[in-house]
Amino acid sequence: MRIVDVCAFYTPHGGGVKTYVDRKFAAAAAAGHEMIVIAPGERDGVEIRGPGARLVTLASPQLLLDRRYRYFADEIALHRTLDAWRPDLVEASSPWSSASMVARWSASVPRSLVMHADPLSAYAYRWFGGVADIATIDRGFDRFWQHLRRLDRAFDCVVSASPNLTARLAAGGLRGATTVAMGVEPGIFSPAHRDPALRARLLALCGLGPEATLLLGAGRYSSEKRWTMVIDAALSAGARTPTGLLLVGDGRIRRALVARAGGSPHIVVGAPIRDRGALATTMASCDALVHGCEAETFCMVAAEARASGLPVIAPDRGGAADHAGAAPGRRYRAADPIALRDAILAVAAERRDPVPRALPRVRTMDEHFEQLFGLYAGFAVPRRKAA
Repeated sequence: MRIVDVCAFYTPHGGGVKTYVDRKFAAAAAAGHEMIVIAPGERDGVEIRGPGARLVTLASPQLLLDRRYRYFADEIALHRTLDAWRPDLVEASSPWSSASMVARWSASVPRSLVMHADPLSAYAYRWFGGVADIATIDRGFDRFWQHLRRLDRAFDCVVSASPNLTARLAAGGLRGATTVAMGVEPGIFSPAHRDPALRARLLALCGLGPEATLLLGAGRYSSEKRWTMVIDAALSAGARTPTGLLLVGDGRIRRALVARAGGSPHIVVGAPIRDRGALATTMASCDALVHGCEAETFCMVAAEARASGLPVIAPDRGGAADHAGAAPGRRYRAADPIALRDAILAVAAERRDPVPRALPRVRTMDEHFEQLFGLYAGFAVPRRKAA
């Protein structure tokens, strides 16, 4: 098959989507498929990424709120590019305007909507969750649900990475929603990378000794990730038991997070770790991953933490919850800093008196792509084409 992914969230600056796309190129080649990713970029271009793998960029404007990202603004240019590549199947990787552009493309080609984002959880539920329940919020945002149902009718399938999101989409009236769980990069994350000396250095950065619990938070510094809540909960837990928090990431609210830490030596707001091997070693050397965002569709960092042998502390809604259900992980009431503090304290107590457990098996990205391409094979009819 020749699969074309209209990938609105891709940015060369890194992040989960870039990690996903890079592995997708390799998995498609290994399975004998061509993979063309069309992304908004600084300029028009084509980059060869391997056998049958191309990253095609269309000159696009920057997002005002985060200039690392761009957005498709020229529907005619996008349709012209799809015509030129003549896919057997086309994906849209965002439920926003780019999906509508793909839906309006006139060619008779199967298409898939991949829900790499959960806008209602990221925005509406976060903004109004303190005053209304989810059912009430959904009624208030019925125009967005109507938009999703229109996309559902235009696409052959709607792919979700977690059962939680699939169930919500089905309840909202989408008939094509199906779960294809994601996974981690194979051969990178493992408990074998745990480095006691690195752990001691990281705790020293937090002004703590080796008896303390070292929490890791990793991801983009943005409001929907709820890092301010994570900081508050870590400080509150630290008043009861020695607790350090290492945040690694980047984003527009970095200064606000430093201010929120209030000069506490036990909170380190660090830079992103770009090297995957270094991230794997850092992750395995911490004691738990703490996550605040209930809007994840899968939560790659939580899966990587599980593969590293860490307990995951995550909210009880969204994709991260799937990784925190088994002990010694903990789910807590989403958006509740007291519940998060109590979950941190419970994990810290268990660390001091651990119960032997078999390490969980974590699904790999290659298994995800094998299932995804198998799903697509049921829709697409490959045809020989000129490049």
